[in-house]
Amino acid sequence: QLSIPLGSAYQPLLRAQNQVLKKAVVDEQANSASFKEQLKLRDQSLRKQEQEMDSLSFRNQQLAKRVELLQEELAVSDAKGKKGKSKADSPSQHGLETQSVFDEDLQKKIEENERLHIQFYDADEQHRKQEAELTTRLQELEKDLEQHQAVVDGLTTKYMETIERLQSDKARLEVKAQTLEREAKECRMRTEECQQQVRRCQSELNRQVKQSSTVIQEKVPFNDTNGTNTLCVFFLFFQLKARDVAGQALSFIQDLVAALLNFHSYTEQRVHIYPLDSSIEPISPLNQKFSQYLHENAAYVRPLEDGFLQLHQSITEDTVTVLETVVKLKSFADNFSSYTHFLQKILPYQLKSLEEECNASPCTAALIAKNQELQSDMKKVTSVFEKLQSYIKLLALPSRLTLKIHTISVFTQLAACLHSLHDAIKEMSKHYNQKASFEQELPTITQKLCTTTECLLGSLGSLTSSTGKISTFFSNNLDFFTSSGYSPRGSTVALNPLQAESMLANKKKAAAYIHAIKQSVPYREALSNRRILTSSTESREGLTQQVQQSQDKIARLEQEKEHWLLEAQLGKVRLEKENQRIADLESQLAAEAEREQNAAGKETTLCTSLVGDEESREQLIKTHYMARVGELTTQLQISDSKAVHFHSECRALAKRLAIAEKSRETLSEEVRLANQNVTRLQDELTTTKRSYEDQLSMMSDHLCSMNETLSKQREEIDTLKLGSKGSAKKNKSR
Repeated sequence: QLSIPLGSAYQPLLRAQNQVLKKAVVDEQANSASFKEQLKLRDQSLRKQEQEMDSLSFRNQQLAKRVELLQEELAVSDAKGKKGKSKADSPSQHGLETQSVFDEDLQKKIEENERLHIQFYDADEQHRKQEAELTTRLQELEKDLEQHQAVVDGLTTKYMETIERLQSDKARLEVKAQTLEREAKECRMRTEECQQQVRRCQSELNRQVKQSSTVIQEKVPFNDTNGTNTLCVFFLFFQLKARDVAGQALSFIQDLVAALLNFHSYTEQRVHIYPLDSSIEPISPLNQKFSQYLHENAAYVRPLEDGFLQLHQSITEDTVTVLETVVKLKSFADNFSSYTHFLQKILPYQLKSLEEECNASPCTAALIAKNQELQSDMKKVTSVFEKLQSYIKLLALPSRLTLKIHTISVFTQLAACLHSLHDAIKEMSKHYNQKASFEQELPTITQKLCTTTECLLGSLGSLTSSTGKISTFFSNNLDFFTSSGYSPRGSTVALNPLQAESMLANKKKAAAYIHAIKQSVPYREALSNRRILTSSTESREGLTQQVQQSQDKIARLEQEKEHWLLEAQLGKVRLEKENQRIADLESQLAAEAEREQNAAGKETTLCTSLVGDEESREQLIKTHYMARVGELTTQLQISDSKAVHFHSECRALAKRLAIAEKSRETLSEEVRLANQNVTRLQDELTTTKRSYEDQLSMMSDHLCSMNETLSKQREEIDTLKLGSKGSAKKNKSR
């Protein structure tokens, strides 16, 4: 991630250097063309003058020869004239005329020769001057060429270094891309493994839920708590959950307090350094007052941690934790209100201090814009703290008639305010980072200010992190905060402190009563005994069939018993009748009164036997059904106990399933974000590669064109040097 901004930072510098180099090359090409044209004109004029000098020298030689011939002729004519003085006048006259003609011709030739000598001297002087000027110009051009060559060599070296650096950056980026691709593959593999684990967990939880449901329906032996165990378990779970949530919130509050202390302290240090350094000159009265207020920040920030620590210590397993019974929340709300008033008090000084920074001399337009954004951010943060103060005060009110829906609304708005606070501080941190980067470009920046600004940015980063953790924590536990807790069944009124105290007293009495009972069978021992009693049976269906068969058999036997009892009674009656008839036949002489008495005694005996049989049968039936009712009652208690036990297990499994679902959603979100990051990094890598390749191709083309231009210039300079050397040799030979 460090190599990509490095390459992007080189791009503006390379573009600027490329433009400068192009401009220099164009200027050099124009100068070279003008120098070529001037050299060509001078060469043409030099050749023309050389031709004129050659023609003049040739004409001068001809004239010199003609003068010599004429002088010889004159000498011959003079010698002839002296010898022939004695001749006639006609030949002397003819000689004089010829002499006069030769004298005139000679005078003309002498004048022409003098004029040619003057022209030749002037041309020679002009040629020497032009040659000296051209030599000087050539030396200047050679110096310029050497300078331009040095510049070109320096630029070539610089561009070669830049190309090497870009190539190394490209190689590093390729390595980074490969590393990111490997990490992306590993992330995808881990994501697939996590998804498989989530699916396995879901299938396992579904199986366990089904198994638990089956066991609850079929295998639960009894419930010896009659519903009170569930209440106790819920009570203990709620208290443990409340203490755990309060402990997590305490750690987050401690981080927030540390971040706020650092932020205010480093802000105070910055006020003493910028825009005026207090060690060199006194700062403004406004900043002095602002610094004095910031120096008192610990008196407002520390009580937040102390108040919440007392709130956490008041939540124990032996207390009832609901919103109406947490009295320490009022002290925390008061401390939070004090800190909010502190923020409101220092807000105008913060805004004025930023305005003073804007009015300072080295402040640029970009810094002024960032200071204005920071002013709006500070106003927003203070307003969010005011909203949080209002909601916390509302929760800490000692009202006993607050409806549940109102409490839920307050907690929901409080969660939204926490998210707004995180967003506002995050925005302020971003603007401070941008402001620090602009301040680094100022010429008057000092090392002390840089160090203080870095510390301030670090405190803002920790403050952003702590507020983000608090908002996420509050949103995740919003269901717990808005749960009903302890309240009478069917009532919308929350539990008040008196009811909580009564419930705790009853709980202590129940615990003391349970400890006082020493003859009661432990729950595990009762379950063990039940398993021992039911170990011989195979299943509930088999037992039900056996019971049904036994009941049918008992009913059939009862019917047979009644039938045979009636048969026995009838047989007894028949026997008695037969005995009576035999007695009647044997004693026909008995009297009628005796027969009547005997008949009455027989009837009384029969009725007595029938009544005794009915009473014994009713006693047997009553004993049987009482035993059956006792057995069914025992089975019902065992079933209720098992049902409660498995119900609690099912609730735990359901909660674990919900946690697994949340973790799966979190992992899915992380995977989605990771895929987005991978895609973004791949796009950035592709863009960077393309830009680097385009730049390298442009640089290569430019270097090729520069090399061609330099080779052409070298060839032309070599040609000019050879031409100048040849002309110099010719002049020396002449």
